[in-house]
Amino acid sequence: MANILIQVQNLCKTYENEGVKTPAVCGVNFNVQKGEFVSIMGPSGSGKSTLMQLLGFLDRPTDGQYFFDGRDTTTFNDDELAYLRNKEIGFVFQTFNLLPRTSVYENVELPLLYDADAKGDNREKVTRALKSVAIDHREKYLSNQLSGGERQRVAFARALVNEPSIVFADEPTGNLDSVSGNQIMMILQKLNNEGTTIILVTHETFTALHGKRMIMMKDGHIISDEPIKERHIAHDGMFLK
Repeated sequence: MANILIQVQNLCKTYENEGVKTPAVCGVNFNVQKGEFVSIMGPSGSGKSTLMQLLGFLDRPTDGQYFFDGRDTTTFNDDELAYLRNKEIGFVFQTFNLLPRTSVYENVELPLLYDADAKGDNREKVTRALKSVAIDHREKYLSNQLSGGERQRVAFARALVNEPSIVFADEPTGNLDSVSGNQIMMILQKLNNEGTTIILVTHETFTALHGKRMIMMKDGHIISDEPIKERHIAHDGMFLK
């Protein structure tokens, strides 16, 4: 149990609009070990993004239990969830979500400004995060001066600046060309090799196969949960038989 970071039991999320209830996630059960790289796949409307929002404390479940590092987070209030989200979790989204006319450095520093426990100069943390994704040479650039691949690297640096326990990546290559997408996936694999837990949400099989375990969803349910086997990835990100 000590190595389990995430444990969900009968997790459900139902949305209600004008009396009409729509289940998005239904009776989900699984664990994630510390240091795992899990890919969550499924077609549009399968519930994979809703599940990521629940796991990342961006939304609350309607029913079920969610234990994060042994803590029952379904009992947490909004402030406790916000604190946990800022300290333990890094997010990377398809749309980057960077401030456009703000420097790379300032974008990456942003999570530290919301950290009530932060002490001293943030430069060391920001510089370390930028170097970890090889974007430190652009720290003085405005984010709207960067290519799509560079913007996603900045988003990764921002996600890593608080040294989170887990990184959630929601379609991180969706707005990138194949070369930039491969580079982003190599960053994810490097982070995982260094011990960071990764949960990747994607509809692309090629992207999902960079993980070590694949959860398939359909209509809000998990229909399979299996390790990814017999894969070899060359240094350029291409798969070899």
